Amino acid sequence: MNRFKENMIRQLTRHEGLRLKPYLCPAGKLTIGIGRNLEGKGITKQEAVMLLENDIQECLDDLIPLFDAFDTLPEPVRQVLVDMRFNLGPGRFRQFKKMIAAVNARNFPQAAAQMKASRWYLQVGKRAETLTAMMASAQLPDG
Repeated sequence: MNRFKENMIRQLTRHEGLRLKPYLCPAGKLTIGIGRNLEGKGITKQEAVMLLENDIQECLDDLIPLFDAFDTLPEPVRQVLVDMRFNLGPGRFRQFKKMIAAVNARNFPQAAAQMKASRWYLQVGKRAETLTAMMASAQLPDG
């Protein structure tokens, strides 16, 4: 980054402040970060994808210790787990104790049954149907 941009970052941060959660600026606009007007400007698709990539990594960092050899689980199972963790957050995801145990036992149909028996299943509609089907049909690799 060139010196001018670095100076502008310091100056604008000093004038705007840094707020990591949304707030109302003095003009009453929903704002975040260093003066980003979410109502007027929003974010770009590239920024949205960058945020999502960070959120996926956060999910993975949280999930890997919960599951035995997470990286060896079938990809559809890992996709389901990341999707659910993203949707539920860490605390609510951990309430799926029987599903987590079933995944660790590599019993994917039982894990799907636990998903289907939850209140979450009724709350998120098609998403739950899709994720439950992915989990139920997951196969361990041969060998």
